[in-house]
Amino acid sequence: MEPICPIGSQCATEISALLAPPSPFQLQEYFHNLLSARQCNAITVKQDVKFGKGLYAAMDFKEGELVLKDHMLVGVQHSLNKIDCLVCSFCFRFVGSIEHQIGRRLYLQQLSANESHGCDVGNSSGSSTHCHEMDLSDEEESTQQCISASSKTRAPLPEGVVEPLMNGRLMLPCSEKFSLPPAIPCPGGCGEAYYCSTSCAEADFESSHSLLCTGESCDPARREALLEFIKHANDTNDIFLLAAKAISYTILRYHKLKAFSLEEQVKYDTSCVSNHCNLSLLLEAWRPISMGHKRRWWDCIALPDDVDSSDEASFRMQIKELAFESLQLLKTAIFDKECEPLFSLEIYGHIIGMFELNNLDLVVASPVEDYFLYIDDLTYPDKEEAEKITQPILDALGEDYSICCQGTAFFPLQSCLNHSCCPNAKAFKRDEDKDGQATIIALSSICKGEEITISYVDEDLPLEERQASLADYGFRCRCPKCIEEES
Repeated sequence: MEPICPIGSQCATEISALLAPPSPFQLQEYFHNLLSARQCNAITVKQDVKFGKGLYAAMDFKEGELVLKDHMLVGVQHSLNKIDCLVCSFCFRFVGSIEHQIGRRLYLQQLSANESHGCDVGNSSGSSTHCHEMDLSDEEESTQQCISASSKTRAPLPEGVVEPLMNGRLMLPCSEKFSLPPAIPCPGGCGEAYYCSTSCAEADFESSHSLLCTGESCDPARREALLEFIKHANDTNDIFLLAAKAISYTILRYHKLKAFSLEEQVKYDTSCVSNHCNLSLLLEAWRPISMGHKRRWWDCIALPDDVDSSDEASFRMQIKELAFESLQLLKTAIFDKECEPLFSLEIYGHIIGMFELNNLDLVVASPVEDYFLYIDDLTYPDKEEAEKITQPILDALGEDYSICCQGTAFFPLQSCLNHSCCPNAKAFKRDEDKDGQATIIALSSICKGEEITISYVDEDLPLEERQASLADYGFRCRCPKCIEEES
């Protein structure tokens, strides 16, 4: 049955305004201000009539040179990955200590195994089929160097090891060489979010988490509704958690703008307190999200391989119904009358569709990998002594001992990068990149004024396979490689 969202008809004018593409002037103004605020002079954003906005070089780049580091607008760690990695909920750096990372992971893995008994836990770790991939450095991919970890079967760990690792009573050899920032708990007391610094905690709380925190300060009814929304997202698709962040971000921006506007009105004695939606303020609060290319999620999501084309309409309706279920739960938890248009299915679907079309994999390499590689590279007798302690732990972790932080995020500048099957840049994490920022590296020399492109698909695939994958993005590639192969 077609989901019916009454907000869609009640707020049709506001929704239309929110989904209207930004004008060329608005686009140029926004990205000029963004680049200026970040003191980034190496790139520019330009609007093209044929291809839309794109990222262009404002200087020459050499092969292998850093082109861009982009802070995410919103990002989320995949739900299942939280078992393996404890990271800052704002910048996604690993936090705590090597010992705590290992002990916590072993504890949660055992807890999860005891609870699931092999049951299917859903698809919450895979939020987007279009999510552009972030490559890891060669060193980060060399996990096979620790030979003993190649076994798929985890060895049992002696009793009395996990808890001391978690609480700091057991120190691993040489772990001081891999120090991590302390894990600072959420100021709201939810027990879910941790941070690498008070500045990250404050930034996350102010930008979105204050509305989504399930701590003791949260109203009991709202807390229960939030927990139900979160459970639904974890059981179905954790992209809903990111959509909730985007809506919370916009609501909080709206109220900050409104407070500032009222202060200005008081100065000139023209204040008029209203609880009605101020559309101009809502549009301004929405502006960072308005810059992302959007389509409805159920229209742009790629058809899974196991779904026959004859069942496509049914599949897309199921996706729409799933989004509606999630939206209703979120609305119960954080509905704001002044920002009512944000809780329409049309807006919710376009937000998730924006993630589907633009998001980049959020990847941060694990320091646990670096630690065990360091131990493996020690010389005799130091290596032998260290491995008396580390080897049983490594065997208990198994071949996946070095799982990285994995999630998905929307990056305002990276999302401007257009596709080419012969790209001149790629998303690539270097050894020194320790947080969730998007890192774009030049694949070849890029001249000043040249457009910077990445590949949305595996460019080594045959022409028709590439074009089929790109069709889900809504275009047919006409890059030099495709034109040459078509002729």
